[in-house]
Amino acid sequence: MSEHAVMRAVAFLCVAALAGCAAGPDYVKPEGPDAPAWQAPMAGGLAANPADPDALAAWWQTLDDPVLADLIARAAAGSPDLDQARARVREARARRGVTGANRFPTLDASASARSSRAGSGGARTELYAAGFDAGWELDVFGGIRRSVEAATADLDAAREGYADTLVSLFAEVALNYVEARTFQARLQVARANLETQTETYQLARWRAEAGLATQFDVAQAEAALESSRSRIPTLEAGLVAARNRLSLLLGEPPGTVAGLPAGGIVVAPRAIAVGVPADTLRRRPDVRRAERQLAAQSARIGVAQAARLPSLNLTGTIGLEALAAGDLFTADSRTDSFGAGLLAPIFHAGALKRGVEVQEALATQALAAYRAAVLSALEDVENALTAFAREQERRGSLVLATDAAARAAALALDQYNSGLIDFSDVLTAERNLLSFQDELAQSNGEVTSDLIRLYKALGGGWTPGETPPA
Repeated sequence: MSEHAVMRAVAFLCVAALAGCAAGPDYVKPEGPDAPAWQAPMAGGLAANPADPDALAAWWQTLDDPVLADLIARAAAGSPDLDQARARVREARARRGVTGANRFPTLDASASARSSRAGSGGARTELYAAGFDAGWELDVFGGIRRSVEAATADLDAAREGYADTLVSLFAEVALNYVEARTFQARLQVARANLETQTETYQLARWRAEAGLATQFDVAQAEAALESSRSRIPTLEAGLVAARNRLSLLLGEPPGTVAGLPAGGIVVAPRAIAVGVPADTLRRRPDVRRAERQLAAQSARIGVAQAARLPSLNLTGTIGLEALAAGDLFTADSRTDSFGAGLLAPIFHAGALKRGVEVQEALATQALAAYRAAVLSALEDVENALTAFAREQERRGSLVLATDAAARAAALALDQYNSGLIDFSDVLTAERNLLSFQDELAQSNGEVTSDLIRLYKALGGGWTPGETPPA
């Protein structure tokens, strides 16, 4: 074939490659479920108003707690989970670069020098060579284009995975922080009750010494006192575990999170806009990641289908060959060749067809995983909305019950001192008060924890389109 004929063939094949249709289905994003509104009641400050994207991206600011804000900043800077997520994004970006490079020609350079002699007395022959080899697989049926589509979707999925790690990390930091503060509040309740029951025990002893009470009353008071004292080590261990968990989330050694502020637990804001289900599905990074994984798998069907079709390759070589090093760059030393090759699969015992079926089955799995992610996201929000509203109702009842129990304990002690009731009634009233105070402290923490879970379920903690830092 002449050089002109080769060039005409190259031009024809280039046009065919550019005009050819990509094998496989063109991806179409599946539609979400028809859920125009949340089913949970909008109570306890909840509202179906559109959520503020900026406020949702940094939802912890609504709690107005500088210690929590500092912990989240430290987690963003030092979390090993975020380091892994960032590395996965870099890996996906590099893999896309490797795949994209297949769209372009390759060019290699070579050089060699060889010396040989025939027989013991023969003359030595030297051969010097240098040249360039080029090759290009024309993407006539779009297999490489589909590979690039899949790699791009994989990169998008890795970015959404990084965002999902952010959402989970910040929520876990806040939840463990509230848990630690809840243990502190419960410890405060337990220690205050320990002081009260110490006074009750001393009162029982004094009355017994004065002949106004029995040793049975003293034994009951001592048992109640030691029972309250036994609660404290368990609560202290829970507080240490919550602090150590916080340190782990921050990427720091255990014991680095200490000195948490005393006092009440952070309070939930009065009004919370939650938007509509479609807003959540557009924002949730796990749903977005599942959709990108589905897009990648759809493109791989095209890759598998293109493998069943012929492939066209262009090759070219420009070289220099000479028997002496000084003659290597003369005009007579030049050699060149150009060619085009066609490779068509004929018989592979059904392996290529089965390869397409494999990718189609994987795409079906990816679609099911996407639908599951959508439904799981809706379930998360519905459960969080209900839990937040109902826990506030429970907390309101516990506030009233605790106030009543405090009055009952005070009245029981007065009536016991007046000889109107037995000592067991005093102990029962004090146990009830301790129980309600402890439940109220837990409910205070649970209200805020339910709010944090709601923010997480809504996809709060990141800004869509945010690029992971290098």
